Formats: sequence, C-alpha cells, structure tokens
Amino acid sequence: MNSKEFHGEGAAGMSDINRVAVVGCGTIGMSWASLFLAHGLDVQAYDPVPGREASLRNFIAAATTSIGRPVPADTAALRWCSELGDAVGTAQFVQENGPDAEDAKRTLLAAIDRLTPADGIIATSTSSQLRSAITAECEHPDRHIVAHPFNPPHLVPLVEILGGADWAVERATTLYRRLGRHPIVMRREMRGHIANRLTSALWREALFILQEGGASVADIDDAVRYGPGLRWAIMGPYLTYHLAGGPDGIGHFLDHLLPGHVKRWADLGTPVLDTDLKARIVQGVLDALGERSIADCTRERDAMLVALASLGATTDERRGDARGDS
Repeated sequence: MNSKEFHGEGAAGMSDINRVAVVGCGTIGMSWASLFLAHGLDVQAYDPVPGREASLRNFIAAATTSIGRPVPADTAALRWCSELGDAVGTAQFVQENGPDAEDAKRTLLAAIDRLTPADGIIATSTSSQLRSAITAECEHPDRHIVAHPFNPPHLVPLVEILGGADWAVERATTLYRRLGRHPIVMRREMRGHIANRLTSALWREALFILQEGGASVADIDDAVRYGPGLRWAIMGPYLTYHLAGGPDGIGHFLDHLLPGHVKRWADLGTPVLDTDLKARIVQGVLDALGERSIADCTRERDAMLVALASLGATTDERRGDARGDS
C-alpha cells in the first residue's frame, strides 16, 4: 500500500481521473480499455496470460472505430505492464476484470488493494459475485465498488454500480458519465445485480420452452427480437406496462392485466440442463446461424448497438432526461 494514509475525503476531492489501470484483458477488459482510450484516458494494462497484449492491441484497433473515436493500437496512451504492481501502482482508477470466481476475485482484489495508491478507486466488473465476499481480505474495502458493464462495455452504456463509500461511488459515477455510459447505483447487494437477474429469468424460460418442444432456437430468439426486445430498447418493464394500461396507466394494468401474468408465472418452468438439452441448444444455434460466422454476427450486433445507443442518447437529450441522475 502507498505510504500515504488512506482518507476517503482526500480521494473524493482529487482532480479528474485521467490514468486508469485495466487488470485482466479478456473480452471485457479489452472492451473497457478501448472505451478508456477512446475518451482520452491513459491506460496501464496487465494480464498474466501470454500473448494477451497482441490480442488487446488488435481489439482496440477495431473497437475504437466502432465507438467513433479511433485510437491507434500502438498509441502512447496504452502501456502494457508485465507486473500487476506496475499497472496499478500509479493508477487513479482500477478496472478489474479477472476470472469471475469468488476465490480468484478475493485474492486478486486484495493484491490490487495493497498495491494501488491510497486515493485510488478499485472497480470490479463481476457479473455474479457478492461485493462483500470478494473484498473480505482488502484492507480498505470502502474504496472498492462493483462496476458491472453489459457486454460489450465500449458500446453498451449500462454500468451497474454498488458501493463502497459514497465518495467512491460518486467519483466512479462521474467518470462513467464522462465516458458516455449510463451508470445506475444499486441500493443493496444482490447476486447478479439488476440486468443479469432479469436476463437470467428470460434465459431460463427460453431454455424451458426449447426443452418442452414449444419452439425452435431461431423462433425463440425471433420472438424476443421482433417483439418485447424492440420495446425494451425504448423503455423498461415498468414504463412498458404503464403504457399497456392505456389512459389510466399502471394502476389499470395492475388491476386488470396483471392477473394474466400471475397465471403465466405459475406455468413458468425450470429446465433440466442435461446432455440432451445442451445438444439441442448447440444444434439449434448452428441451424439459426446458417452460413454466418461469429465474426459476422459480432459485426452485425456492434453496428446495431451503435445505432441504438445513438438513438437513445438523442431521446434523452430531447426530453432533458427528466428523471435526473439515477
């Protein structure tokens, strides 16, 4: 740990963050690094996996073009570090993206906590681990936050934040907004946070429908894509059902339409993840893909994400984001 005494107040008042460390440069880490670089931040990157530096630079070259702020992969703003301490030792902000397993996170975050300057904020991209468990061995857990993105974070604006001290949450929220993200702050710890809990519920039922022979993989995907998925790109479930209630809004919906949901809840299922279901999933996905490759699908997805994010930003500007900050 830096010899400087740890004071949250000092960290809250430090100058704008411009030097970040990205620890773990797999899919999520590479995406974070691209976002940081595209917005003019200096990035110190570390990953113990051999060959990961080349993968990172190749990813950046393509991803930052999608963002609309191209950054050369060999930019001086990106420094590859061979040791963890070298990456985090001067960082104002650390974005950790190591393996999403409790023991691995706990060990890694404790090491980062020891090596990062006392006024640095440490954010973990965990999708499923509990913050209280993975920071259990950290000397200063208050400066640790969950900052869970939705993949890929350089294109999808959502960042789910769970503190940590108020100053750390506020500083991180300010940074993510500066990067064009849409941070939301959770009020209590819940495994999977918000978005992953919602998507897990949908995924479970999608698997159950397939296992029960209700529809093909392609038709289940299309049911989401051409139906509720379009509405969800515009507004979430609460506002969607407010409109479904007609002129009287959510009150009418709760009184007259919610009972239909209650009946469906009773009929929702739990799939059995056996060998047969896994084989049907794989074959169904291959059938749905046809001649398209994963690279083709990724390009299609990224182009649509850029377009949707642009439309969403325009809408927020037009309405003045009347809700205020989340």
